[in-house]
Amino acid sequence: MNVLAVDIGGSHVKVLANGGGEPRQFESGPALGPKRMVLRVKQITKDWNYRALSIGYPGPVLRNRPVSEPHNLGLGWVGFDFEAAFGRPIKLINDAAMQALGSYRGGKMLFLGLGTGLGSAMIVSGIVEPMELGHLPYKKRTYEDYVGQRGLDANGKRKWRRFVTDVVDQLVRALEPEEVVLGGGNVRHLTELPPLCRMGNNSDAFLGGFRLWAHAGEASQTGGTSKYASMKYPRIQEQENGSFS
Repeated sequence: MNVLAVDIGGSHVKVLANGGGEPRQFESGPALGPKRMVLRVKQITKDWNYRALSIGYPGPVLRNRPVSEPHNLGLGWVGFDFEAAFGRPIKLINDAAMQALGSYRGGKMLFLGLGTGLGSAMIVSGIVEPMELGHLPYKKRTYEDYVGQRGLDANGKRKWRRFVTDVVDQLVRALEPEEVVLGGGNVRHLTELPPLCRMGNNSDAFLGGFRLWAHAGEASQTGGTSKYASMKYPRIQEQENGSFS
């Protein structure tokens, strides 16, 4: 069965089916609501075959449903019936957690997504825990205000890089991960990675979406035209609290 992975970000929505060729995308932004998102996803994937979806949502998720509206998109996401809108089974997960799953190699890993905001997730021995670290207090505002897009625009690349290094250092000392994966669109602006860090890959979110279905043998791992179709997936199981292992 082919799976469509949908990565909803603050500036773009990106999609890929594990048998569907190259990723496609469209712009998101503060006016994008769930109905518009579903319509645009259907439009740009109308020539793809998929029977289930994984959706990376930019906010807290509990039991396959958003529990709060996203900070950088429009309203209407809480209570929206994604399965009815797409007419297919859905696995909904925090977007940073989906990227973390795609980049996970084992042990205790912290994922930080440097994009419109600051996405974050922790994986320990295969169990992923989405986090909302970006909204914790930092200096005069929050982590996200300094290392998200607003911080980059306001302070320039040089200061932004210093803030990233400082934020990573604080979180490493607090959470004690074995490694940190830095993902998100703005990671390309870093000229040097902080200690314990490695750079994520643009395909991590899609691979994470495929992994959500792989434990049940429901994601196709062979065939198709996508270069992601042959990727290997570890076992990942859903927990009572909405996380996966």
